[in-house]
Amino acid sequence: MNPYLNQPNSREESELPAIQPPPADPGPKEATVPEIIQQLGQTSVPTQGESNVYCLTIIGQIEGHLVLPPQNKTTKYEHLIPQLVAAEQNPRIEGLLIILNTVGGDVEAGLAIAEMISSLTKPTVTVVIGGGHSIGVPIAVAADYSLIAESATMTIHPIRMTGLVIGVPQTFEYIEKMQERVVRFVTAHSRITEKDFKELMFKTGELNRDIGTAVGGNDAVKYGLIDAIGGIGEGLTRLHALMDTKRQTSNSGGMPQ
Repeated sequence: MNPYLNQPNSREESELPAIQPPPADPGPKEATVPEIIQQLGQTSVPTQGESNVYCLTIIGQIEGHLVLPPQNKTTKYEHLIPQLVAAEQNPRIEGLLIILNTVGGDVEAGLAIAEMISSLTKPTVTVVIGGGHSIGVPIAVAADYSLIAESATMTIHPIRMTGLVIGVPQTFEYIEKMQERVVRFVTAHSRITEKDFKELMFKTGELNRDIGTAVGGNDAVKYGLIDAIGGIGEGLTRLHALMDTKRQTSNSGGMPQ
């Protein structure tokens, strides 16, 4: 046997480090709280946590089928829809508090969010802080109970569209039908009459007539658009009362007398 067969060819070869196996795949990385805030604007997603109330925020401009410029503060409806579904399915979530400070946005996306909120089986309360303008109005009235800060405002205006228009009569008919959808939803989920809502929508002679009628907090309650003046504390108090009522109804097996 040759004693030199298993010897390294040179000193450099003998000093080479041993080949290490590749590290094991750690699997998908769990998103941190800062990443969740950056992506969804939420401190947490509906999971089995300690709180039985889920807080949903709708801020900035409601983004629909088109992606808005990066400098716009937006709420993406494709983020809200799965959160609402998850909150509805989570047995530990007993109620939802929806905070609004929005300038409006895509009409169909806003109506989709409003319809989902109104169809939830769990108690819901909306609080308008700052503003609930344009398509934010249907979202504000979609909950079981709605509150607005005294300094907040809601702008009610006819539906507008931008971009290429092909066929003026057809486009006008489409906008008119879309507008009727908004009017029907708002009047069905609030105490405002169709006459009063349309009067605010088409009101002329105001300084801001080009952008609609700005309704303050007290006026929104006076018109019956919003149920009461209040903020976060009042919203949570009302939500817990609704949750208690639902809990008692479930335990008794029927409607309360």
